[in-house]
Amino acid sequence: MGVRVGIADDSFLIREALTRLLSDVDEVDLVVVCADGEELAAAMEDHQPEVVLVDIRMPPTMTDEGIRLATRLRATHPTVGVIVMSAYADPAYALALLQSGSEGRGYVLKDRLHSRAQLLATIEAVSSGGSVIDPEVVDALVHGRSPLHALTPREHEVLVEMARGASNGAIAQALGLTKRAVEKHINSVFAKLDLPQSDDVSRRVRAVLLFLGETGGAAR
Repeated sequence: MGVRVGIADDSFLIREALTRLLSDVDEVDLVVVCADGEELAAAMEDHQPEVVLVDIRMPPTMTDEGIRLATRLRATHPTVGVIVMSAYADPAYALALLQSGSEGRGYVLKDRLHSRAQLLATIEAVSSGGSVIDPEVVDALVHGRSPLHALTPREHEVLVEMARGASNGAIAQALGLTKRAVEKHINSVFAKLDLPQSDDVSRRVRAVLLFLGETGGAAR
């Protein structure tokens, strides 16, 4: 039995293409295909998908329904992975997707969905709690900079825990540090990654995006 997968996309062509890609592979059990996010949300209990692929723009507003659904599922179905599909390499959408944590979240561009192997790898990573962010999105965010090499080993460990969605208290416990020491390391990470002054949640998410982009989406 493969990963139980659901799809929500208002484009008939996209739904058909994804169905053909996923319906005859052992790694996936395609359990529900819907035309919008509300239909998928209503089908969660009956079909119990483990990962859902959702269009970023769906009815009724055609703006960010996929992001909203991901946030909603974080509260109602926290173990369900969400892969948001977009035609746009817009880091603002990825930042919004990761605001509630990076665990079990993916952001992929639709023009890459023709690769069955890549799609299956993304589904597998997200189903196991990992994160996958399209490299083009990360490039758009950092403009080609790769500043992670400036981090100390301890700062890198802290960033890995941040990418797992851990709170400062959880990071302190995992690494045997005080919360104050964790806060100092996080501030140093922000400074070395040249993240502009803003609210801590936004900078935290940006730091995680940088990490995921450099490590191929692995935060385990």
